[in-house]
Amino acid sequence: MDRVVYSSFYAVTLLFCCSIAFADDIVHQDDIAPKRPGCDNDFVLVKVPVWVNGKEIMEFVGVGARFGPNLVSKEKRANQTKVTLADPPDCCSKPKNKLVGDVILVHRGNCSFVTKGNIAEAAGASALLIINSEKELFKMVCEANETDVSIRIPVVMLPKDAGVSLKQNMANTSNVSIQIYSPQRPEVDVAEVFLWLMAVGTILCASYWSAWSAREAAIEQDKLLKDGCEEYVCEENCHSSGFVDINTTSAILFVVVASCFLLMLYKLMSYWFIEILVVVFCIGGVEGLQTCVVALLSCFRWFENAAETFVKVPCVGAVSHLTLAVSPFCISFAVLWALFRHVSFAWIGQDILGIALIITVLQIIRVPNLKVGAVLLGCAFLYDIFWVFISKLWFHKSVMIVVARGDGSGEDGIPMLLKIPRMFDPWGGYSIIGFGDIILPGLLVAFSLRYDWLSNKSLKNGYFLWAMIAYGLGLLVTYIALNMMDGHGQPALLYIVPFTLGTLITLAKKRGDLKHLWTRGEPDRPCPHVQLRQDEQ
Repeated sequence: MDRVVYSSFYAVTLLFCCSIAFADDIVHQDDIAPKRPGCDNDFVLVKVPVWVNGKEIMEFVGVGARFGPNLVSKEKRANQTKVTLADPPDCCSKPKNKLVGDVILVHRGNCSFVTKGNIAEAAGASALLIINSEKELFKMVCEANETDVSIRIPVVMLPKDAGVSLKQNMANTSNVSIQIYSPQRPEVDVAEVFLWLMAVGTILCASYWSAWSAREAAIEQDKLLKDGCEEYVCEENCHSSGFVDINTTSAILFVVVASCFLLMLYKLMSYWFIEILVVVFCIGGVEGLQTCVVALLSCFRWFENAAETFVKVPCVGAVSHLTLAVSPFCISFAVLWALFRHVSFAWIGQDILGIALIITVLQIIRVPNLKVGAVLLGCAFLYDIFWVFISKLWFHKSVMIVVARGDGSGEDGIPMLLKIPRMFDPWGGYSIIGFGDIILPGLLVAFSLRYDWLSNKSLKNGYFLWAMIAYGLGLLVTYIALNMMDGHGQPALLYIVPFTLGTLITLAKKRGDLKHLWTRGEPDRPCPHVQLRQDEQ
């Protein structure tokens, strides 16, 4: 497959995961059951370590009820208390067995959560664990007629599998105890800082590579012009076959195709579908890593000959000797990541493959003018808002968040993400960003640097510096909003697009370049996409 067509296909494939940055939800607000006195707690995730015969063997995660006291946040302050099964198991009537000082394990159903809490407290229990009838957790709220709620023991819900495990251990031994506490997540985790640097650095590298390629093509064309080539030669050579300039139609279709692909993922999400995405990601990662490594090695004198000599490969065409030498390493790297992607440090390999692929796409696919950039980012802006927020009205869930997490697949999520583990978060997990949050604004940032270089603009008087600052600020505001929203998923382009696109349009209008950037997107030259060589000083 041709390199340009190949990379264009992957750009469309990667767009569906744009654009979301989120953290695992820990605190939720419930609008259906509003707060009232005695029933006004936030929903918090709860850690429940299990001890058997004095040895900790496992840990479950539950969710606290809207009622009851606030849970301690430190493990050392949580008491280790014996667990006892209630009789009757639903705890909808006074227990027959002695429960004073114990944590009661009960089933969900047959009466309200508040009723269970009141009966458990009256029986002298120190806490109440309610086992859900499903694998998921459920928000425990007060009923409409329960206006006078005064429960002074913790009430926590655990998923169905946790209840099965606890019962099995209690059947085998009489000495099963637990702790209950809810650690607080730090306001800012170092992972978010590194993820910000990773995204900004990726666009920075891709932009300079794109601008360097454009300038080299301009210098080469200048040589042809100075050698007295005819005008038709300029017309045939000024558009390099190694790049793709998207137009307004393709920009709109880009987002339409991405929406269809995202919806297909939502409907067909499963373990095997994730496996297919892993294969697709690995193929794209190999292509991106190979392109970046070859370009990097070609800068060294020792590899010049290998990069400039070619061999014909069946079904592929002419391939440099350097590419042939690098390919086995790239393929092995991707295969090893796919095989060991569940180990704790596999995120490093995923980020390397992802960054290489993003840089390659940004180097090949180009925005020819500000008009196309505005259409592309404007459509992506609406795409983000719709699939993160508005899709809840039709699907009762945020389609983007469900797909990004890989819900129902048994996996940690789709691979088309950059992620870094949270280093100081007691709940663990990853800070992530979709490829689309880098590729789409990156196309506009790279365009600004190409324009600056071909127009001989300095860093201060050009547009690239301000576009980079705008992207960095937009991504920073995304993470601020993420923390302010208690970890709820946020569409990153909701903040990035106004910053980047708004900055370029405002600055261009102020400098009088808006019409030129909007329509042509390049400085005036004898031939499109060509810059005459700068006069030697």
